[in-house]
Amino acid sequence: MARKGFEGPLERVNDYCWRIPRSYRSDMRVDGLIYASDELIQQMKNDQAPDQVANVATLPGIQLASLAMPDIHWGYGFTIGGVCATDPLEGGVISPGGVGYDINCGVRLLRSNLFYQDVKPHMERLVDGLFRSVPAGTGRKGKYRFSEPELRQLMGEGVPFLKGRGLATDEY
Repeated sequence: MARKGFEGPLERVNDYCWRIPRSYRSDMRVDGLIYASDELIQQMKNDQAPDQVANVATLPGIQLASLAMPDIHWGYGFTIGGVCATDPLEGGVISPGGVGYDINCGVRLLRSNLFYQDVKPHMERLVDGLFRSVPAGTGRKGKYRFSEPELRQLMGEGVPFLKGRGLATDEY
């Protein structure tokens, strides 16, 4: 079954900001704001990502707005490129969907029994140890190298560019 695109309201705020008003759905607590050019917003309308921006706007304790950066695309729960802040004193949550579990992007949510006051004296050592132990990015000696023109092509073409280099397939 083909996925339906976004059919809700998009109000222009300025040249690069679009609003999904909280009146779009009765359960939205705040507006959704999408940062995108005219060209990008047209592409996004063919996707379910704007509906996901509206979904995030329903979270308990959400503050100000459900935000979406220009790279948004349909994810699992949150859009990829979606952001929000919640206040725990207003029932706010930390959602694994907001930190990338849908595409296994390397961002993780961790719960521990440590308290800030116990960790504070060791914070610098702790962060340095995590930085050494947890892979982040490709670094200068990464397996895959891209020139600046190739990176621009990759950002424009996405997966088809990677397929052309033998770095991606249609298989899961």
